[in-house]
Amino acid sequence: MYSNLRSLIFKLDPEKAHTLAIQSLKFNLVSNVFDENKNNPIFKTQIFGKDLSNPIGIAAGFDKNAEVYNPLFKLGFGFVEVGTVTPLKQYGNEKPRVFRLVEDQALINRLGFNNQGSETILNRIKSNKKIGILGVNVGPNKDSDNRLNDYLIGLEKFYEVADYITINISSPNTENLRNFHDENKLNELLKSIKDKKNELKTDIPIVVKISPDIDLNQIELISEILLENEISAIIISNTSESTRDDLKNIQRHQKGGLSGKPIEQKSNLLINQFFKLLNGRIKIIGVGGIDSGKSAY
Repeated sequence: MYSNLRSLIFKLDPEKAHTLAIQSLKFNLVSNVFDENKNNPIFKTQIFGKDLSNPIGIAAGFDKNAEVYNPLFKLGFGFVEVGTVTPLKQYGNEKPRVFRLVEDQALINRLGFNNQGSETILNRIKSNKKIGILGVNVGPNKDSDNRLNDYLIGLEKFYEVADYITINISSPNTENLRNFHDENKLNELLKSIKDKKNELKTDIPIVVKISPDIDLNQIELISEILLENEISAIIISNTSESTRDDLKNIQRHQKGGLSGKPIEQKSNLLINQFFKLLNGRIKIIGVGGIDSGKSAY
């Protein structure tokens, strides 16, 4: 059944297939058998002092507009991160902007933070009580004059409805966003986030999502800045702009971020390096190339 469904879905445009998946979850077209989905107790864990049924979450980018986080919990995910959410609604980049690389078990996307905007998404979360651990991933509008302030807007909008807030500095599809990996810019951003938390009198955990394309010599510096600014966790990582000459698909050189199996090793290397430096002082959430229980663990 799964293989037949997969072949049918793969005949659709990738972005249309994604929309179909969201609609299927939204209108309860996924079998109710998942309502009774039970996890083996051995998979239970904790993050930010809260219980997870299992450590497998769904990353931001799937449920961009917070439409189906509760159905995703019912599917069995231990936590869900929605977004990326920008202060104002934006369309993103021009279509086509998602490309399947089937033989490489990968995707390339250049979506560009397409979302319905913070006010609409906030109201949706308020009207749909979450049944699991929910993170909100925030970022700046493409044409913003003050990107740092856009992150502060995201924090202020969502700190009362989310279990954690992710500061996304990792996307390759918003021009110059990755400049926030610079030592001075990252420190300024995270200090401003810390000050905003104090102003709001909130202890909501702050997570930083980084690029997989950072230089290895940046790892120690980034770690120090995260620790200095009392960041709760780091997400490693996002899509990659790295060389794709060894991939097979004819669309491998499309502009955008590469995700899937080809970045698993790169992501795992970064996780290993940060793990050694952070030594348990900051939680690490791994993203990239997971396609089985074995690759997740």
